[in-house]
Amino acid sequence: MANHIGDVTGSATRLRRIELVNGPRPDDALDIAFETLPSGASYREYRGGKGDAIVGDGSRVGVEMTIRCRSFATADEPGGVKYFDTKRDTEFNELAWTIGDGELPPELEECMMGMRRGSVRRIELPSTVVFAARKNQQLPLPMEDNKVGKRRFENLFKTDATLLFEVLVTRIK
Repeated sequence: MANHIGDVTGSATRLRRIELVNGPRPDDALDIAFETLPSGASYREYRGGKGDAIVGDGSRVGVEMTIRCRSFATADEPGGVKYFDTKRDTEFNELAWTIGDGELPPELEECMMGMRRGSVRRIELPSTVVFAARKNQQLPLPMEDNKVGKRRFENLFKTDATLLFEVLVTRIK
């Protein structure tokens, strides 16, 4: 699928491919700049979500997530090939953890602050953050039988290791 005019990063094209329960919305294709945080991580919110509960330090969250290797972009996946997808690489089609417990990179969690149930954000972690997260064993890994995902993950660290996370918050407690 070709990118639309003005869709230089391919984000609108990729969003159409995300399979969400509510389906795509007209605002999903808007070209809104990423917000960069002091850590170097950046994010762009695609959907605001609903409810009073928001992601904060100590929140127990459940998310659907894909992780793309930005340096391995292809014509079919201009944002980078996927190495991890909760639908493929987790038993219950989601990741669940407590924000701030050290299980995932703090820069990822920083970019998730303020999200509500149903929120969708694309989060970019630069190579320096990804290498530190790998050293601290904070990156989700593909399942053992996902040979393609495992190979992509291992090859990531031979080049620019920037990762793109597509995160949909499914639960907050």
